[in-house]
Amino acid sequence: MYRAIDIANWFINQFDKESGDVVTHLKIQKLLYYAEAWTQLLLDKNLFKEDIEAWAHGPVVREVFNEFRDCGWEPLTMTDALIEIDAEVEDVLLQVMSAYGEASAKTLENMTHKDRPWIDARGSLAPEARCNNVIPKPSIKAYFSEKYGDQLNG
Repeated sequence: MYRAIDIANWFINQFDKESGDVVTHLKIQKLLYYAEAWTQLLLDKNLFKEDIEAWAHGPVVREVFNEFRDCGWEPLTMTDALIEIDAEVEDVLLQVMSAYGEASAKTLENMTHKDRPWIDARGSLAPEARCNNVIPKPSIKAYFSEKYGDQLNG
């Protein structure tokens, strides 16, 4: 299992290396959510140990938020840290990049707002209400298994 900040930095470096594009904090948070979901679905294990919370603008890993909070809405910059990811996990992360990487941060936010795990974790709160309820990882796996299970099973 990895640390969420390492996965976030992997994504930041990929955007810089692969497309020369930049990525914002908001977008990284959504990519982390989808990376966790797809790792659970495809590899049957958690990607990182940290919790994902149901914030107003979608799923957030608080530790990653705290690391990048001073960046605000500015693009995140490539890290010099060497981030080693095993091949099967990297394959999943590359699939997440392919599926979601070109979508804007706001598009990804809107997508996550339609996902049952985020909705259920927030309960009856207003859309912009502050919330730090944890999105249970088993609910993420169950939702994505239900949503995509038939496609994976042929």
